[in-house]
Amino acid sequence: MGHDHAHAHGSLTATGRHRRRLVLVLLITAAVFVTEVVGGLLSGSLALLADAGHMLTDSAGLLIALIASVLAARPATSARTFGLQRAEVLAALVNGVLLVAIAVLVLVEAVRRWQDPAEVSSGLMLLVALVGIVANVVGLLVLRGGKDESLNLRGAYLEVLGDLLGSVAVVVAAVVIRTTGWTQADPLASVLIVVLILPRAWSLIRDVVDVLLEATPRGVDLDRVREHIEQTPGVVEVHDLHVWTITSGLPVLSAHVVVDGDHLEQGRSGQVLDALGGCLGEHFDVAHCTFQLEPVGHRAHEPEHHHR
Repeated sequence: MGHDHAHAHGSLTATGRHRRRLVLVLLITAAVFVTEVVGGLLSGSLALLADAGHMLTDSAGLLIALIASVLAARPATSARTFGLQRAEVLAALVNGVLLVAIAVLVLVEAVRRWQDPAEVSSGLMLLVALVGIVANVVGLLVLRGGKDESLNLRGAYLEVLGDLLGSVAVVVAAVVIRTTGWTQADPLASVLIVVLILPRAWSLIRDVVDVLLEATPRGVDLDRVREHIEQTPGVVEVHDLHVWTITSGLPVLSAHVVVDGDHLEQGRSGQVLDALGGCLGEHFDVAHCTFQLEPVGHRAHEPEHHHR
């Protein structure tokens, strides 16, 4: 006997609920990207161009996330029973890979400039970096409200935070060049920006891989879930228990639940299902649950890989 306790997958995904935030930050990021490209070319600053490259990946990532959120809102079909909701996760993966690529390019150029320093206009470099700081602070304030719900919003928040720190590094480098004439501060600031980019890219890619490999969501203790299920009246034991994530904000659970003979014979299986769904929704925030209710002894007829 199967049971689907809730149908949460028909609602807006976490990214979809905060789409306006993404649009606003995309506009801000794109404007800063253009400003930093122009400023970097005119001033000769690699650090500004590095930050502009990061802004470009941010803009691309935000655009991908917006497109994915639209695709994720499309209804499910018989071919894709969860619709295209995992498109958001794929978008986050592309975003992470772009971050790694831009970091490598900047690092190579920074090494070249360290060996052969270039002339830098520190005044223009400083002005553009200050504009970047203001824009990034605004972007952080916009994204703060949704960063804990969506992988894509969290990725965007971390990227804007990295941009803010990168802009601070550019400001420091510009001040050093202006006061001491040490132009190697510019490639040094570029390397610092790379150091900021790579850990965030790794964190984002790791989370995406967890979703794609259907790992147990962070914060969900599977042993505690099992304990709660087995404490439900009428439940003898549980096996073949899985919890995974379809996309940000949509954890899913399935389990084979062995129910005692009295509950099955007296037609009280519905009460067991209601109790199981209510328990998991209340204690573990898992709204989409599928249970297979089984009589005692049925487990012996199942394949070995179900016995977990």
